[in-house]
Amino acid sequence: MVSIHTKTTGKFEGIPSWLAALTPAFAPTELEVIRRACVLAEPLYTGQTELTGAPLIQHALGSADILVSMNMDFETVTAAILHAVPEYLNDWANKLGMEFGANIVTLVEGISRMEQIQQFSEMPHPGSKGENSQQIETLRKMLLAMVEDIRVVLIKLAERTQTLRHLSGAGAEQQKLIAQETQSLFAPLANRLGVWQIKWEMEDLSVRYLEPERYKKVAKLLDERRVDRERYIAEVISRLKQLLTQAGIAAEVTGRPKHIYSIINKMKRKHLDFDELYDVRAVRILVEDVQSCYAALSLVQDLWQPIASEFDDYIAHPKSNNYRSLHTAVVGPRGLPFEVQIRTREMHHHSELGVAAHWRYKEGGKSDDRLNEKIIWLRQILEWKADIADKSDLQEPLKNELLHEQVYVLTPLGKVIALPNGATPVDFAYTLHTDLGHRTRGAKVDGSIVPLNYQLQNGQRVEILTTKQGAPSRDWINPSLGFLQSARARAKVRAWFLSQNFDENVAQGRIQLDRELHRLGVISVNQEKIAQRLHFNKLEDLLAAIGRNTITLRRIALAIQEELPNKVLDITKPVAFKPAPEQRSATGILIEGVGNLMTRSALCCHPSPPDVIIGYITRDRGITIHRQDCAFIQRLAESRQDRLLDAKWSE
Repeated sequence: MVSIHTKTTGKFEGIPSWLAALTPAFAPTELEVIRRACVLAEPLYTGQTELTGAPLIQHALGSADILVSMNMDFETVTAAILHAVPEYLNDWANKLGMEFGANIVTLVEGISRMEQIQQFSEMPHPGSKGENSQQIETLRKMLLAMVEDIRVVLIKLAERTQTLRHLSGAGAEQQKLIAQETQSLFAPLANRLGVWQIKWEMEDLSVRYLEPERYKKVAKLLDERRVDRERYIAEVISRLKQLLTQAGIAAEVTGRPKHIYSIINKMKRKHLDFDELYDVRAVRILVEDVQSCYAALSLVQDLWQPIASEFDDYIAHPKSNNYRSLHTAVVGPRGLPFEVQIRTREMHHHSELGVAAHWRYKEGGKSDDRLNEKIIWLRQILEWKADIADKSDLQEPLKNELLHEQVYVLTPLGKVIALPNGATPVDFAYTLHTDLGHRTRGAKVDGSIVPLNYQLQNGQRVEILTTKQGAPSRDWINPSLGFLQSARARAKVRAWFLSQNFDENVAQGRIQLDRELHRLGVISVNQEKIAQRLHFNKLEDLLAAIGRNTITLRRIALAIQEELPNKVLDITKPVAFKPAPEQRSATGILIEGVGNLMTRSALCCHPSPPDVIIGYITRDRGITIHRQDCAFIQRLAESRQDRLLDAKWSE
């Protein structure tokens, strides 16, 4: 995880003293860039306040200070100081680019973009609790996808933490709104990125305003200040390290007091009283192998009195998500209980980054494997960052390239919609509702009319223009025209065309099926089973397919043979039906005497009257009309000959 070192300056005492405190953390050239950012920002921010009432310059430096404590690079710290400059400086991008370079401009621009869409988390969306939870989850993904550099998210997390530290200065309604947004949006983001200290602080500060009475009660029940609890954990860790070293067990021991939010959450989730919690304080022991896990457990339980009801062996009996660890609770020094978790480093890695990742357990909900892989990558980058000295090498790895497989756009009411990358307004319409897609005739993006094959970008607001009654265009399912990226939307368009003239196709299919049964000499057969053998849910669907000429009578004959294995059928005999009475066709072509079927002219031979023509059944584009002497027809494999149909020009 990203460690938070307590080297922040604490109370704001002015820019010179703050800069002086940064001297050990940055090279002189880096510190000079941060100083210039302060010089630029201070006059712009003078007289401006953050929503908590705190001076804006104090808020900016406080946010930057948090990032310093996270070992972030000088560009990130500089961008945090300059984050509000776009509001107060004309042509800010060019001016910042000349003064600080493109990287810092990109970071500041990313912060502004996040600010623009953050407001949508505050908008109420009608629907069930599950629908609202899904909307928040999609918004989290949108926030991650909208930034080119993951450092933008870290800056936003630091800024939100600084806001919470001074939230008492805001009005009561504003306090609840910010606290709720923190719990639903920002704390889970910090959790996923492994920025634990920020996550814990945001959760504690937000619950203070959302559940003030319960917060005060739990804080009082802890009966000690946080610093005392941390000192207690440090005492336990020191004793455990000494004990394990004497036993020859190589181990890493870490711990922290359980935070107030975690305590409240567990009391509510498990319906427990405070006195029933044994993990208000907790330590974790990481060892090299399974044998050492049980050896360490024995030492812990020999040193302190174990609480019998609070032992779980998830190594011998892993959880359903393959989480493995030993959990025990003991009565430690001064008679205070605490929890001990013991696991190997491999188990710990799995619990933190694998399918048993801590954030999935805490947040609940369905798992998105592709997003999970990206979060793992980001957390590994952050861990790597904490371990290396040269922070300037991090620019490229921190770029958020892995989160661009989807695009997140907004409805006019602010609902976030996830679409495949490259999606268009037509994709958007079909995602909202099939009927809306069918009736789509135009689209506005951020208030401007765009073509229907326009590729949507993250954060854009999309409005669909429709007719009262309408139908999709065949152009939409032409891949080369780029109207649809979503396979699901294309399937909806194809289904619409297939559903047209359904009753006529069923009637025509009934005639052809009866003729085929008569030709084969089959008096009685279960036609529903024939339909099922050919993978149709209902007989009517099979008949419609026959009527549309999208399934051959030879295939039907084979299915009848499978249904009547004891009856020898002449399925190889050429079909010579008397064609239905010829009719005029709006398409100008008759297929087996039937007009108005879905046909298209072959691009390879461009047939036109009076060419002798033939129809060929394609898999998803209806019937293609070729000249009979077309090279494609002449070279057609024997296995595909049954897809040929008689065709001629209608008079």
